[in-house]
Amino acid sequence: MEIAQPYLLFLGDVHDQLAAKTAQGIVDWRRDWCLGQLRLPGCKADCGIPDMTLDEAHAKGVKTMVVGVVNPGGVLPDHWIETIVTAISLKMDIATGLHQRLRDVPEIARAADEHGVQLLDVRHSAQKFATGKGTKRPGLRLLTVGTDCSVGKKYTSLALERGMRERGFNADFRATGQTGVFISGRGVAIDAVVADFIAGAAEWLSPANEANHWDVIEGQGSLYHPSFAGVSLGLLHGSQPDAFVVCHEPTRTKMRNVEAPIPDISDVIDMTISAGRLTNPDISCVGLAINTHALDDEAAKSTIADLGEKYGLPACDPIRTGVGPIVDRIKELF
Repeated sequence: MEIAQPYLLFLGDVHDQLAAKTAQGIVDWRRDWCLGQLRLPGCKADCGIPDMTLDEAHAKGVKTMVVGVVNPGGVLPDHWIETIVTAISLKMDIATGLHQRLRDVPEIARAADEHGVQLLDVRHSAQKFATGKGTKRPGLRLLTVGTDCSVGKKYTSLALERGMRERGFNADFRATGQTGVFISGRGVAIDAVVADFIAGAAEWLSPANEANHWDVIEGQGSLYHPSFAGVSLGLLHGSQPDAFVVCHEPTRTKMRNVEAPIPDISDVIDMTISAGRLTNPDISCVGLAINTHALDDEAAKSTIADLGEKYGLPACDPIRTGVGPIVDRIKELF
């Protein structure tokens, strides 16, 4: 699957910034690919790039309109279809990371056939996966795990890849979500894989490698989230991580979109080690990635310090302070 650049990011009329995390992730890591954003009336998200109409985007040479949003169930709202069809009529490819396939919407399918454009469902891989085997394979792997979904696992993984490479590590980011695939150009949207094959897909994504090579694997969901724990567990078993980093957003009290409370970091560490030992008995936690976006500088600094001291682990905000302490711990242990 090749997605033509440059992009127009379609944000629809989403109700908050977090719902536009796919678009925001692309802007943060591939800003040069993004010419503008298209927002419908009532949209509460803003990725900080120029607003454009479809005609303006067409005039500037946009090749693909990316539906840069997420929502529960991954369904395309009916009132977005007209905008997508109009973009198709202007010869733009359409790419989405939603669960619903674009071609399953008759109006979109007809328009794409009429105008000869591509419909790219990034979440749906054409790759066939085996079931997981759990056999130890060469190479080193790091997995990001979360106290909740949408706490920064992707950003932490990308920042770790960058930080490790800067320190001389042989490291590669492995995308397991639709935004990561948009950013890296390769990967598997693991939550769209049939349950029996999740571990096998993770094994395929991080295969046997050189002894000193690190796969930095983007985590999904949380072992404690009632909606997504099954995906998180299959990814953990297939990734067979030697190391993991716990990602946490300290201002939350409840998990996103459910009433379940946020678990304690120590419980997440213990459960990850307990479950992860099935495929790697030597799994260990190497740090905490604290998402301090909602805090001011002083509160962020003290929160990071307090959590690091409380759990006896290197702690940082991968975006605000960098991942140096975690990379130091990895270098020390491995």
